[in-house]
Amino acid sequence: MRENYFHSDVPLAGKGLPAGDAWTPSRLAAQGPSILEEQVSLPVAVLSESALRHNLAWMREFTEAYGCRLAPHGKTTMSPALFRMQLDAGAWGITLATAPQTVAAHAHGVRRVLLANQLVGKGNFDVIADLQARDPDFWFACVVDSADNVAALGRHFGARGQRIRVLLEVGAAGGRTGVRDEAQARAVLDEIARWPDAVALVGVEVYEGVVKDEAGVRALLRRTLAQWQAIHAAGGFGESPALLSGAGSAWFDVVAEEFAVLARDPRAEVVLRPGCYLTHDVGIYRDAASRIHAANPVAQRMGRGLLPALRLWACVQSRPEPDRAIIGLGKRDAAFDAGFPQPVLHHRPGHTVPADAPAHWQVGAMMDQHAFLQIEAGDDLKVGDLLCFDISHPCLTFDKWRHLLVVDDAHRVVGAVDTHF
Repeated sequence: MRENYFHSDVPLAGKGLPAGDAWTPSRLAAQGPSILEEQVSLPVAVLSESALRHNLAWMREFTEAYGCRLAPHGKTTMSPALFRMQLDAGAWGITLATAPQTVAAHAHGVRRVLLANQLVGKGNFDVIADLQARDPDFWFACVVDSADNVAALGRHFGARGQRIRVLLEVGAAGGRTGVRDEAQARAVLDEIARWPDAVALVGVEVYEGVVKDEAGVRALLRRTLAQWQAIHAAGGFGESPALLSGAGSAWFDVVAEEFAVLARDPRAEVVLRPGCYLTHDVGIYRDAASRIHAANPVAQRMGRGLLPALRLWACVQSRPEPDRAIIGLGKRDAAFDAGFPQPVLHHRPGHTVPADAPAHWQVGAMMDQHAFLQIEAGDDLKVGDLLCFDISHPCLTFDKWRHLLVVDDAHRVVGAVDTHF
C-alpha cells in the first residue's frame, strides 16, 4: 500500500476549510467534504492528487533517463508533506533560497539542502552554523560569487570550528547573481583557497532562468560546464563527486542535455533543481512544457507531459453589469505577476458535475479580495455559482495559503498539506 502524504494530525486554521474547528488533514480525509457540494469555505486552493502523482513519476523518469539527480526547489511549496513525497520518490535533496527556509525544512526531516543563493550576513551565518552544530549529519551547501562573501564565511565558520560547503555560481551579464567572467571567478576561487579548513568548494552552480532565449541558455550552460572542468583539472574541488547544478522550471531539459556529458561520470554529480514541476501551471511553465515536448526526444518518448495540479475555487459574488462578474478571489489568494488566473470549470450548486468554462471568460483585473471577470451579455452565470481557476506561477500562489486541500478527480477532499513560509 502506497504511503499517503496527505494525512496527518497537523492542526489547520484559516481560509479554505469546512465550518467547525479542530480540522487536521486526517480528519478532512475521514470526512471527505465536497467542493462541488459547497462543504468547504471559498475561496480555496486545492491540489489534484492524481496530477501530483503523475508529475512526480514523470520527472523521476525524465531525470533518470539523463542520469541526473533531482533537488527540487522547495521555495515553491514550502510544504513538508510535498518534500517527503519528492524525497521518497528519489530526490537527492531539497533546494532552498534562505536560511529560515532551511530551518523549516530541517525541522521536518530534510537532511540535505542546496541553498541556490548567497548566504550573507552574520545572522544568517549563525542560523546555519547552529544547524550544523546540532546535527553533524546535516548536509548543507550555498553558492558564492564574491571574494568578500567567501572571506566573511571563512572567518565566521572558522571561528565556530566548522566548515561550510560552497558552489561557485556562474551568472549571465545583466542577469541576477553569479560571476560574470574569468577574473571574477578567479578572485572567488583564490579566496576559497585561503580558507582550507573553513570553506570547501564542492561544485559549480548556475541559474539559467534569467536568460530568455535557448541559444543564450546553452551558451551560459557551456560556460558553466567549462568552469567545472577547469576547476576539476586543477584539483580545486574539496569533495568528490563534485556537483554541477542548474535548472529552474523552464529550461531543465536543456540543462540535462548540456550537462549530460558529466551525468554518468563518477567524478561528478549533476543536480537539476526545478521547483514547479510537481504542480505545474497553465502559464509560463505550460509554455515551457510545449517547447520541451516539441524538441526533447526523452519527453516525446514519455508521452503525456506535466499536468496542472494547483487550482483555486471561488464564488461569483456579484453580477453588476451584463458583461462583468465579480469573483470572490483576489491578489491575497492567487499569483498575478505572470498572468491572471484562468477560469477552467463552471459549477452551479445542485448540478452533478461542473462544465468547462467558456474560453471567452477572462479575468481582466484583480484587487485584494476580488477578481473582475469579463463575460458576454446573456452568458448563464449567476451569483453563487462556483468557478475553478488554473493559475500561472505556483510559487506566488502557494505562499498565500497556510494549507492547501488535496482532492480526488471528483473534487472531494482526500487530505491536505500545510505550508511553512
